[in-house]
Amino acid sequence: MRVNENILISSLTTMRLGGLARYVLEIEKPKDIPDAFGFAKQYNFPTFILGYGANTIGRDEGFNGVIIINRMKGITEEKTETGFKLKIMGGEYWDNVVAHACEKHLTGIEALSKIPGLTGAAPVQNIGAYGQEVADTLESIEVFDTTDYTFKTLTKSDLNFSYRKSLLNTTAKNRYFVISVTLNLSVGEMKRPFYNSIEKYISENNLTDFSPAGIRQIVSKIRAEKLPDPTEKASSGSFFKNVYLTDSEAEKAEEKGYPVHRGKDGNKINAGWFIEQVGFKGQLLHGIRVSDKAALVLINESAKSYNDLKKARAEIVGKVYDKFGYWLEQEPVEIVNTMSATYIPPISNKYGTLE
Repeated sequence: MRVNENILISSLTTMRLGGLARYVLEIEKPKDIPDAFGFAKQYNFPTFILGYGANTIGRDEGFNGVIIINRMKGITEEKTETGFKLKIMGGEYWDNVVAHACEKHLTGIEALSKIPGLTGAAPVQNIGAYGQEVADTLESIEVFDTTDYTFKTLTKSDLNFSYRKSLLNTTAKNRYFVISVTLNLSVGEMKRPFYNSIEKYISENNLTDFSPAGIRQIVSKIRAEKLPDPTEKASSGSFFKNVYLTDSEAEKAEEKGYPVHRGKDGNKINAGWFIEQVGFKGQLLHGIRVSDKAALVLINESAKSYNDLKKARAEIVGKVYDKFGYWLEQEPVEIVNTMSATYIPPISNKYGTLE
């Protein structure tokens, strides 16, 4: 385990905002995990489990606690009748996993290409895109239970998956540290019809390769046109969740001419559409740029504080509500101070090397 003190959260998250975190512990082996949480508990520090930082926002006051990051890597394979089970360590970069699966002609996660983040975070919010969700192929996860300090296996049925939600970010939020994820993937291809934007891209470019690698290439190009690379532009990707409606609400919205998309995951209106309609697409608000390519994406162009983001968010959400009566919900989670920690002297060597 690597131990770091007084690290800027802005250096750990792709929106590049946030003050100092008291400690950042990087987990390199499963045996490190009880020590990491034990240290936090001993000194009354709150903990926050962080992945790549692409779906996390830091606040100006920082975090007087312990941020724990999964650095465990590795992919192992088990052949099945239809394909392979992949057991992926939580510290693996997610897009590397998708690339690995596509190279083996495995279908099930190719539409999840180019989603920034670590594999351990994938089941937490049930990442999804272009008609696929990680819940579709997930078989189980290995976790560390912080309530009783035991290692456990949770199956798909245990995780209560829904749109952008799971047990891990709802009723058991912050309880489990994800060690590994097992996916059950099959050799084959996605079945048509594909998600609308994929079908449109295929039609415009006269494409015929629908293999996992082919779909990955299509999705990668679509995302590149709409979503900024967080290594080049400070952003958390899709900042607002789509608006989901009941059947009756969807009917009323359609009567008003709103573009309701009906799919297997429910009735929804893209949050970006609302933001475009109120005139914020491409605008700069308090140093935060509303993307001119996808209005539900916010880019930190010159904001120096969380307060700048807060002001920009309030303007967007308020204007949308005033015009349409819908509250837009933020997708990225925030690192929030929740309790007072005990002062401690410098950490002993038991916990690793200070950097």
